[in-house]
This record gives sequence, structure tokens and C-alpha cells, in this order.
Amino acid sequence: MNNKNPYRGRNELSVTLRSFRREFIVVGIFSFVSNLMLLAPTIYMLQLFDRVMISGSELTLLAVSMITLFLFVVMAFSEWARARVLVRAGLRFDNELSTRVFNASFEAYLSQTGANPSRAFNDLIQVRQFLTGQGLFAFFDAPWAPIYIAVTFMLHPWLGILALIFALVQAALAWFGHRHTVKPSEDAAKASNDVSAYLYGKVRNAEVLESMGMIRNLHGHWDERHQNAMAQGNVAQAQSHKVVAFSKFIRYSQQSLSLGAGALLVIDGRLSAGAMIAANVLMSRALAPIDQLVGSWRVFVSTRAAYQRLSALLKAYPERDATLTRVAPSGKLELRKVSASAPGRTTAILKDISFSVAAGTVVVVLGPSGSGKSTLARTMIGIWPDVRGEVLLDGLPIQGWNRMELGPHLGYLPQDVELFDGTIAENISRFRELDSPKIIEAARCAGLHDMILRLPKGYDTPIGEAGSLLSGGQRQRIGLARAVYGDPALVVLDEPNANLDDAGELALLRTVSELKAKGKTVFLITHRPGAVAAADRLMILRDGRIEHEGPRDEVVAKLRAQSLPSTPGSSATGALPA
Repeated sequence: MNNKNPYRGRNELSVTLRSFRREFIVVGIFSFVSNLMLLAPTIYMLQLFDRVMISGSELTLLAVSMITLFLFVVMAFSEWARARVLVRAGLRFDNELSTRVFNASFEAYLSQTGANPSRAFNDLIQVRQFLTGQGLFAFFDAPWAPIYIAVTFMLHPWLGILALIFALVQAALAWFGHRHTVKPSEDAAKASNDVSAYLYGKVRNAEVLESMGMIRNLHGHWDERHQNAMAQGNVAQAQSHKVVAFSKFIRYSQQSLSLGAGALLVIDGRLSAGAMIAANVLMSRALAPIDQLVGSWRVFVSTRAAYQRLSALLKAYPERDATLTRVAPSGKLELRKVSASAPGRTTAILKDISFSVAAGTVVVVLGPSGSGKSTLARTMIGIWPDVRGEVLLDGLPIQGWNRMELGPHLGYLPQDVELFDGTIAENISRFRELDSPKIIEAARCAGLHDMILRLPKGYDTPIGEAGSLLSGGQRQRIGLARAVYGDPALVVLDEPNANLDDAGELALLRTVSELKAKGKTVFLITHRPGAVAAADRLMILRDGRIEHEGPRDEVVAKLRAQSLPSTPGSSATGALPA
């Protein structure tokens, strides 16, 4: 982790928002002007009813109307300007945080916490949209409510008291909405997200579901979650609609009662007709921000939840030091008393693993299913989350490397090969800038070049999402070419021959020999003992522990000696070659 992170110990998201102080001040100034100009209709009506209509002066009417029109232009400009400032601030907010959220969300996904990277971006979009939406304007306009009420008091104290009563009722309604809509809205959002995640996970395996008739079986599980989400959503909507209905009742009551109260004062001769109309407009304007806050409360609640999730994400996965640089590694790898666990397991997957491998060594890792081979692969390249002990690359902790700097020096072929929507060349080059000689060299090293040339568009052939247009063997060999692209110092291959035919396996062994000739460190994890022929060292895992480790011939001799009393080939690793 980065020890020089400027946000360490602070809320990174709030620090970013504080960097927009100038924009918020500018928006506050334009909001001041806009709300000040909203007094123009009140003053215009007072002048119209109490001066122009009494004097009958057309010139006065024209002058007052032109001044009012100018003030409306100023108000419109202020509204446009503050909206434009916030839109630009929203874009800058996204630019400053999108990369951080991208990196942190994928780190969270790798940590197996169940995090969904797309959820983090939805949270970022929601916070950004709130910053540029009407909900934020309500917060800037709300402080003007006391000013409008004070002006109403100036017209007549009874009207001011009436406006104050309605404002307090609206504020109480906002508080009621907060108390009774926050938790239902959060529960409904969580349930809806759970349903989406469940359905997305099943759709990714649609071929399996359809081929074996499992869709109807899974529908019941989905429908149970769906009905729960619908019920929670109905509760949240019912509470929200109740608050909105009360808000409308209060707003319409205020408009009518304020006119009635003003008319009563006019009848008693204590208020002019112009002041009656002006007071009604002022009272409506005073309650508008509060009413807007009540209407946007649900959005505010969901935005606050999104803000809290983003804050927790950025705090849990702080930014790595981008200035950290190291000498390119040679490939020496050492593990010291390493144990690896996973959520939900009572026992560790890897238990007290220790070994040291010099640069340029080919290590073949064998062992039965469930012995921890794939976990060891992820641990060696530093992407397994729950690890105790030390994983050292060239004597330095692998977690201390900048991953963007380290990535080109590592090659990794997972057991389940994942390719991405793009061309073959883009996938081999790891979506970096295309370097044709390096791409062709990696393809040749993986024994893939001739096969690619036989495709309709060669290296420019699109492979579809997740490599859906390729066979399993083709995907595996493209993944192998990607792993060896750029001559990485450390290459970890997890079951690279699982989908290969005999020709593909021979090509794999040639690839390993070429990497060895170049002085690269290679870990070949496999079930097939035939790969032992390519090994300098042999490692046997069983139940998360190293059962045997050492030079190939020594380990093979030990295994053969142990298997002599029993049936040939009955050892945990199967029959080993001579």
C-alpha cells in the first residue's frame, strides 16, 4: 500500500468535494442574485396595484415593466450560469475520481468481498448527477425562505405568522420523511441490487441453463428474491408517496389560505389588494425550496448511501504511489511462511508455504484437485486478498510494487481464461498500443501464429465478448500468448493445457523451453505429469502444504520409491515419466 497517500486518514471523497469550494461559492453567488431577483414579481405587483392603477400613468407602467423585465433577464442568466458551473464541476468531479473508483473497485472485486465494479460507477454517477441536479439547488435556495418570510412580515405580521406556520409544517414533514423513508429506501435498493446481481450471474451461464433445462428450476430462486425486492420497493414507495401527498396538501392549502387571510385583511382595510397578491407570491416562494427538498428527499437518501459506499471503497483501497519505480525484476521468487485463506472457510487453503526459486527456473507444480494450486498461483503474483507471510519478488514484497509498473513483467494464464471484446492482436498485447513485432513474437512463442493467419482477418479478427467466437483451445492459446507478451520475467501458467490437444500441448512445452532459454522464471501448474519433462524443479502440493519440493530428478526418485509397494501409478500425482 502507498505510505505517501495524501488522503490517508481522511475521507478522500470529502477532500475531493472540498476542492470544489470555489465552484460552490460561485453557485452561491448566482443563487443569491437569482433569489434576490425573485422579489421582482412581488415589487412589480405592489407598484402595479398600489401606484400605476391609482395614478393611471402609462409611462409609469412602461418604466416599471421594463425594469421588471430586466430583472427577469438577470434572474434567467443567474439560473443558467449556476447550472453551467455545476455541470462543469460535475464533469471535473468525474474526471478526478473515475480512475480512482475504477482501480479501487477492481481491487475490491479481487479481494473477494463480493464488490461489483459496475455498482461503484453507478454510485459515482449518482453523486455526480445530484451535484448537478435540482436537489442541490434546493439546498442553495432554502436559506432564502426566512428572508421571504421576513418580507411577508413587513407586508403584515399576520401573514408573516401564517407563512412561518406553513414553513414549520413543511420542515416537520421533511423530518418525518427522513425518519420514515431512509431505511425502507436503502433496503429496497439493496434488495433490487441483489436481484440484478443474481440474474446477471445466471445469464452469464445461459448456455448451461438452457442445455440442461435448468431455467425453470432457477426461476423459483430468482422469483423469491424478486418478490422480496418488490415488497421492499412497495414499502419505500408507499412512504415516499405519503410524504409527497402531505406536501401537496400543505402547498395547496397554503396558496388558498394565504389568499383568504389576505382578502380578510383587505376587507378590514388593513392591507391593499396589491400587498395581498404579493404576500401570496412571497409565501409560495418561501415554501418552494422546502417543498423541493421534500420532493427530492428520496434522491438525497440514495445519493447519501452512494456517497457512503464510495467513501468506504476509497478508504479501504487507497491509491498506490504512482511515483514509485523499481528496477525491472529478474524473476527470483521467494515465499516465507505463507498462508492463504478465503471468506467462509474455517481452515486455510495454503498452510505455511515456504520456498525460494532462482530466476530462470522452470517449476512444475502438481497435486490433486483442491490442494491449493490455483490459490498458490494467485498468491505468487500478488492478487490473492487474504495472505499472511511474505511473497518476495527479487527480495521485495510483491504488494509493495506499483501494479501498473509491475504488470508488464508478469505473465499469468488463469485456469478459466478470460478474453475481452476486441481483436486477437488487442488481446495478445494486453490492450496496450499495438506493437506488431512483439505481438507476432508472442503468438509464435505460443505456437499460435499460423492458426491466426488462417483466420479471415488474421490478427485483426474480432473475438467477441469473452472470446465467445473461439474454441476453448484457441482461447487458451491466445491467453498463453498474452501471458508471454513482452517477455515478462515471471510467468505463472495455471492448467495451461486443460483444453489443448496433443499438438497444443507440444506447442506449450516448446513455449516453456523458449521462456527457459530466455532466462524467465516459469511456474507450470498442471494435473498432467507429462509436463514434468520441462521442469527444473518439481513441487507437489497436498492439502495446502508442500509435500515434496526440489530438483526434478530428486523429487521423481522419491515419488517412485514411495509408490513401489503399491500399484504403479497409484501416487497422488499419477504416473510420472521416466
